[in-house]
Amino acid sequence: MTSMNGPATDGHPARAAMREPAARRLAAPTTAVVLVGVTLLLLVLDVPLEVSTGTFSASWALGLLITLPFTFVGMIVARRQPHNPLGWLLMLVSLLTTLGGVASDYALFVFRFGHGGRPLGSLAVFFDLGSAGAILAPLVILLFPDGRLGRPWRWLLRVYMFMYAVYIAGHWSMAIAALRRATPVDSAGNVAGVGHPAGFAAWFAPVRPVLVPILVLFCIASVGRQVLSYRASTGVRRQQLKWFGAGGVMCIGCMLLAVSNIANSAPVVAWVLILGGFSALPASIGVAILKYRLYEIDRLISRTLSYAILTALLASTFVGLVALSTEVLPFSSPVGVAASTLAAATLFNPLRKRVQRTVDRRFNRSRYDAEATVAAFSARLRDAVEIDAIRSDLLATVKHAVQPSHATVWIRPNTRD
Repeated sequence: MTSMNGPATDGHPARAAMREPAARRLAAPTTAVVLVGVTLLLLVLDVPLEVSTGTFSASWALGLLITLPFTFVGMIVARRQPHNPLGWLLMLVSLLTTLGGVASDYALFVFRFGHGGRPLGSLAVFFDLGSAGAILAPLVILLFPDGRLGRPWRWLLRVYMFMYAVYIAGHWSMAIAALRRATPVDSAGNVAGVGHPAGFAAWFAPVRPVLVPILVLFCIASVGRQVLSYRASTGVRRQQLKWFGAGGVMCIGCMLLAVSNIANSAPVVAWVLILGGFSALPASIGVAILKYRLYEIDRLISRTLSYAILTALLASTFVGLVALSTEVLPFSSPVGVAASTLAAATLFNPLRKRVQRTVDRRFNRSRYDAEATVAAFSARLRDAVEIDAIRSDLLATVKHAVQPSHATVWIRPNTRD
């Protein structure tokens, strides 16, 4: 007899049990697509807001080079590994950053230009959370690659999240205090009075200076955790950390270029390359987590370093020869430049081989060892005369170089008379 108060089923408990995990599996990809869709919608809505307020510039398009990689890499990771918090975290960082920019532009649109409704403008002031998205980014370092933490690191995470909640509460307090003014935002669209919290947000004034050192210490501790993990790791985990480290170094390098004096006079194309370098971090995170061509990282690092060193050597050689031929030797400027170009081109190939061999010895050891093994085998082969000795030596060389589970050498018999 079936109870009327029990859960509704179709008479097949096994089928109902299979349906629930399937629904859970579909929920994660759907949620990821929704988050990406909301982020893209906000980016599109931000265009007319910036045009109407006169703040639209190339920075909007360049900002896409930072936002979109985090968004789509996060979506792919969340769909493939829904239990890994890093995918959701990447999407959340992108969403909060985009939301803060749109809220700031809409608040400026309402309170400075007199368009739209004040209720929505007040809501925009609340969602103008400043650096709320960027402050979550260090969590990516701590939780990489699978979000699993030991007991000491869990306590660090809890402390950080508590301070993050304090930051959000302080920002909302400043928003409430600003809404009591006639114009709650400044000329840039930021919440008025952020620099000097007063009134309802006065409690946040002594707290905010403490948050910056905590953020810095958290970043240092997160990097230290990954360094310790790298030293104790082998195999796949070490390759994952190599990818993550390479992406982080490139991202930091682009960040330093962006704030340096060199970038101030750089053309738009250079700025696109600099900001595009920020996408190296989410791309490397995606490759490392999804374990896609992990072992290509040694070759990538080796080639990047070798060509960077080669470019620096050739550039210094070219400049030195031009200065020598035009300033010291009695050559005209065109002749000196032509001779320097010819000398640099002549040095390119031998210098490239020597630099590549030196870099491979340190950063791409597998390729260097394989070349050394093949060279040693070729030297022994010139002195070998017995076919059995050659076969045994070949098998030993292959096993040493690539360590296959099984290796066989088949020699075709001589059928000619």
